[in-house]
Amino acid sequence: MPPVSSPGPAPDFDSGTVVAIIPARYQSSRLPGKALADIGGRPMIEHVYRRASEAVLVSSVLVATDDERIRDAVRAFGGAVCMTSPAHPSGTDRLAEAVAGLSCGVVVNVQGDEPLLDPAMIDEAVRPLLTDRTLSMSTLRRRIDDPAELHNPNVTKVVSDRQGFALYFSRAAIPFVRDGSPAAQAWRHIGLYVYRRDLLLRLAALEPTALERSESLEQLRALEHGIRILAVETQHDSIGVDTPQDLERVRGLLAGVLPIQETGAH
Repeated sequence: MPPVSSPGPAPDFDSGTVVAIIPARYQSSRLPGKALADIGGRPMIEHVYRRASEAVLVSSVLVATDDERIRDAVRAFGGAVCMTSPAHPSGTDRLAEAVAGLSCGVVVNVQGDEPLLDPAMIDEAVRPLLTDRTLSMSTLRRRIDDPAELHNPNVTKVVSDRQGFALYFSRAAIPFVRDGSPAAQAWRHIGLYVYRRDLLLRLAALEPTALERSESLEQLRALEHGIRILAVETQHDSIGVDTPQDLERVRGLLAGVLPIQETGAH
């Protein structure tokens, strides 16, 4: 079934102050159709939607997709959904199209492939923007204690200043530790973002930057344009579903078969 683009959210959709948007596309290089993968009798997108809805600081949740199958699945469980262009190169661009027709002040980018996302993580990232008007963007970071995780290029790392603002994101092991020098704490970046609406629209209108292209990390576009990103520490963890093996681990977790420490969360 080919994707069909149509106007944004229904006229009666009330986004409120803080809207969590889940960008969801059908195509995936390693796991096509994963948004609709069955987990405990429900599609993955429903698990993500319900968890985002449980965040205390979120006013509303919206799925932004380019595929009718995902749209129909969201409608089937009573979720709010809008169709967006199939030409978007990134989730940020898809979010911007969805947000253009909304009057919200704060937007949360919730990854559509994290069905075990703890709602508290969303609240942790949103709260600073509601209490400090000078902040325009935030994300999450978690301590890295496993050397294998530090050296895994599939795990994005972040280094921050003493106030918690991100200095750089990389797939490389950062910070580099010179022989004989004490090791600084390493941090894993968790790809949940919170933006003020006007900043999100501004970012989506900017061309991809050199570092962004080199690392294949969208958040570097913000840093290269001088936009500060607060990286909030979290104790919570989540599991991104990128492969069939990830999907089986998540199914085992929700079925109570696997303990969280055996899932290889990333």
